[in-house]
Amino acid sequence: MAQNRSSRSSEPSQRQLRVGELIRRRLSEVLQRGEVHNDYLANLPITVGEVRVSADLRIATAYVLPLGGDGAEAALAALNRSRGELRHHVAQALTLKFAPELRFAIDETFDRMDAMRRLLAEERVQRDIARGADDDETDPASR
Repeated sequence: MAQNRSSRSSEPSQRQLRVGELIRRRLSEVLQRGEVHNDYLANLPITVGEVRVSADLRIATAYVLPLGGDGAEAALAALNRSRGELRHHVAQALTLKFAPELRFAIDETFDRMDAMRRLLAEERVQRDIARGADDDETDPASR
């Protein structure tokens, strides 16, 4: 039985991924080159980790983080103040009917990675990992 669009998983389409990556690259270029008329942003290295685009390609959420993570809220406010200009720069690089509305959010990927590293370094987790490795060595089915 054919699956309709509404029953699919919430995985992004290839087009959403492609457009998101194009927007990410363009935003990175614009911010790196200081093409935005905002003194705060011109002097602040910002990482654009990911851009997620809505299914209709009308909204693009850019996950950003200033280098070092300090001043993230101030950077977010500055990006929001320059949203129109950034949208214009993005629109020049895309061949879409409509330039997507840009939204910005703090990229928490690095925080999650740090939390995972801390968790994996805990003694009880290390014990469980070692116990699992010992079980694999003694289990003839694992060979």
